Amino acid sequence: MSVVPADVLPGGALAVEENGAAGAAELGPRARLWPSLAAVYRAQLSRARVARIPLLFVATFQSIGIMILMRGVVDGGGEARAVVAGSAVLVVAFVALNLLAQYFGQLRASGGLDHYATLPVPPAAVVLGAAGAYASFTVPGTVVTAVFGCLLFGLPLTHLWVLVAVIPLAGAALAGLGAALGLLAPRPELATLLGQLGMSAALLLGVLPAERMPEAVRLARDLLPSTYGVEAFARTFAERPDWAFVLGDLAVCGAVGVVSLAVATWAYRRAAVR
Repeated sequence: MSVVPADVLPGGALAVEENGAAGAAELGPRARLWPSLAAVYRAQLSRARVARIPLLFVATFQSIGIMILMRGVVDGGGEARAVVAGSAVLVVAFVALNLLAQYFGQLRASGGLDHYATLPVPPAAVVLGAAGAYASFTVPGTVVTAVFGCLLFGLPLTHLWVLVAVIPLAGAALAGLGAALGLLAPRPELATLLGQLGMSAALLLGVLPAERMPEAVRLARDLLPSTYGVEAFARTFAERPDWAFVLGDLAVCGAVGVVSLAVATWAYRRAAVR
């Protein structure tokens, strides 16, 4: 006596499909942005804490060393303000731009984006969470650099509280740019190169006083996202800061941050589907 499989009987295939559909579990709702962002931020913060702290010391000592070298060239005034503000923001550029470009470049090359693509989290949460975690590491180094620079050049410490706005806004702009460079670069080596070039641009265009630059270089300086954070911070060293200009520079820096993070999110979607 032969047994005929049920799926070859009339209507059997349909019955099997119906039974499979009934037994399959429905996918859960996609996670919301803010809880997903917080989860990615905490995971990235704990993951990068051990590996990135030594590099943060390197970024801080690099900025302090630059100020010591510039002390022999710059005596004070507006040039000293530019050097201190540019060196402080350079710490943000080293971590948020350079290291984040390397991280996303390696993540794309190693297939790590596939892991995030399987998670029910919005792409913006992945980009913003990683950018926020890397930018958070810049806070102590930036504060130490700013305090040391003020003491070195005899600048007032009164308005250092403006770093509360400068660090996240400049960090967002540079982190978005770093993430976009890492995600768009076809190879991790190229992502590392672009991150290094971006940090070098922040060094040359942000630390050196603008008054000593040629006109063409000044135009390039205006295109660098960190420039507006440097300008906002440098203006606060004046005896009577013009807060309208400070707020204007911070607003531009924030707008650039929104645009750069949006580009990084688009680059993440583009890289994740490949």
